[in-house]
Amino acid sequence: MDDIDRRHLIRCVELAEAALASGNDPFGSILVAANGTVLREDYNRAGGGDETRHPEFELARWAAGNMTPEARAGATVYTSGEHCPMCSAAHAWVGLGRIVYAVSAAQLVEWRTALGAPPSPVAVLPIEAIAPGVRVDGPEPTLRERMKQLHLRHHEAKRAGGR
Repeated sequence: MDDIDRRHLIRCVELAEAALASGNDPFGSILVAANGTVLREDYNRAGGGDETRHPEFELARWAAGNMTPEARAGATVYTSGEHCPMCSAAHAWVGLGRIVYAVSAAQLVEWRTALGAPPSPVAVLPIEAIAPGVRVDGPEPTLRERMKQLHLRHHEAKRAGGR
């Protein structure tokens, strides 16, 4: 992981902050072409009731409809949190390249457990267990505390009956 990766991950955290501000789980992702151009960005939109509205899934769908297979293979998805199994599968099926994430699924489970949040309805698995051919880098330790605070705020808002 280099400074360019960290810069993109910081943008993902900013998108996660925007997601939280709009009543969604704090996750954000960007799709970057092989030449470094940011092609698309999105944040979690599951707050409306559709739990499949993950940004990584949305980016995979966009890539499938707007990029050649070769361009997809050379692209990188940066994301604030490690892909869930649904998003890992979408990434692999579409043929996207590298994944870089700020915090791991294991870290998220640890935080949620400590907060007393209910467990995920889906098994928490590393990306490599779902998409073994995808190159994966993460987590990025410098973003751990910032992401942890976003998830704490999200949990507190849910507990208080907010979004």
